[in-house]
Amino acid sequence: MSHSVALNFADGRTFFIAVQEDELLLDAAVRQGIHLPLDCREGVCGTCQGKCETGIYEQEYVDEDALSERDLAERKMLACQTRVKSNAAFYFDHSSEICNAGEALKITTVVTAVELVSETTAILHLDASSFDKELNFLPGQYARLQIPETDDWRSYSFANRPNANNQLQFLIRLLPDGVMSNYLRERCQIGQSLMMEAPLGSFYLREAERPLIFIAGGTGLSAFLGMLDNIADQPNQPSVQLYYGVNTEADLCEQKRLIAYAEKIKDFSYHPIISSASKLWQGKSGYIHQHLDKQQLQQQRFDMYLCGPPPMIEAVKSWLDEQSIEDCSIYSEKFLQSNTVRT
Repeated sequence: MSHSVALNFADGRTFFIAVQEDELLLDAAVRQGIHLPLDCREGVCGTCQGKCETGIYEQEYVDEDALSERDLAERKMLACQTRVKSNAAFYFDHSSEICNAGEALKITTVVTAVELVSETTAILHLDASSFDKELNFLPGQYARLQIPETDDWRSYSFANRPNANNQLQFLIRLLPDGVMSNYLRERCQIGQSLMMEAPLGSFYLREAERPLIFIAGGTGLSAFLGMLDNIADQPNQPSVQLYYGVNTEADLCEQKRLIAYAEKIKDFSYHPIISSASKLWQGKSGYIHQHLDKQQLQQQRFDMYLCGPPPMIEAVKSWLDEQSIEDCSIYSEKFLQSNTVRT
C-alpha cells in the first residue's frame, strides 16, 4: 500500500510522490529524485524540517533541540523520522531548487469549452487526459497556461478538484485588452491545443480543524471552488463561511454552484458583496471587511483564506489588526490584473 504525498516548497512548486506504508518520507523523496536537505538522518540536526499541512503521520525519534514541544504541536516534523499513514501534504520553507527536484510538469491540454459565466468572466474548460495518470494538485493551487500562437503565459487557479479524467476548469476575468482575454474572445476554438505547467503555488487548503472563513475578490473565487469541491466530499466537514466581493452585480458568477454547496456542506454560508451596487441590489454592499462579524471572530479560533486583489487583502488584514483579532491562521494569495503575481 502506498500514499500520495505532496511536497510543497517556498518557491511555490509542488511535487507529488508515492510513499510506501513503512517508508521514511525522506527515503521516499530521494527515491523519486527529490533530495531534501539532510545531515544527520538521526532526528537531531533539524536540517530536514518541514510541516505537515494535511494528513496523518508518525515520527520516530525527534531530539528536543531539533523540534520543541510547541513545534510538534504545530505539526512540524523531520522528514528523516516521518512515516505517513494517509495521503498527506508537507510544506518545506526553502526553495525546491536546493532539492534538485526538476521542473514542474508541462502537459498538452485541449480546449473543450469556453463558458461565459458573467459579463466579465469566463470559465475555460481543458481536457488534460493526454497525461496518462490523474493530475495531482492541492485545492487552491494554480497552473500556468501558454496562450496559443504566443510566447506569453498566464497563471490561473484551478476551479475544480483533481479528478480521474483530468477535466480542468479555470475562472478567467475578461479584460478589455488582455492577451488571454483577446485569445478567448477572438481565436479560441474547441479542440485547440494549449500548453499547461502545473501544479504551482503555496495557497492551498490545509488540514481543517477549525471553522473556515473564505474571502474571495473577483476571479480569486476560482481557488475556493476547488477547495469547496474538496470539502463537499469530506466525511468530517468544517464550518465554512464564504465572502465573495465584486464591483457590480454583473460581475457575480457561478451563483448556482455556490448556492448548491449549502446542500453538500452541512454548515456553509455564502455572502455576496457588491462594492458599486445599483439601487436594485438588495444584498450586502460596500467592502468585505465591513461585513465581517467582529464579535464572532473575537470569540472563536478560525482559519482565514484570502484570494483576490491586493487592496482587498490588505483591507481585511488591517481590519483584523484594528479589531485585535489574533487567534487565527491567515493564508493569502494576491491577484493582479494579469494574474501573473502571487504571494
